[in-house]
Amino acid sequence: MSDMKKAKELRDLTDADLKVRMDELAAENMKLRFQKATMQLNNTARVGQVRREIARIQTILASRG
Repeated sequence: MSDMKKAKELRDLTDADLKVRMDELAAENMKLRFQKATMQLNNTARVGQVRREIARIQTILASRG
């Protein structure tokens, strides 16, 4: 959970930083999905953590309009 950021920490970032972070998380999410499909995923909880953080970023970006 060291990579997870709270919503308050994410709100302090700029839009560009948030978009970069979201791209990184999307890539990680894809990697985790492939690992899960090939039965190589050790930490299954990380999939949900990544999805939630992506959702947090999308919510913050949408609220900024």
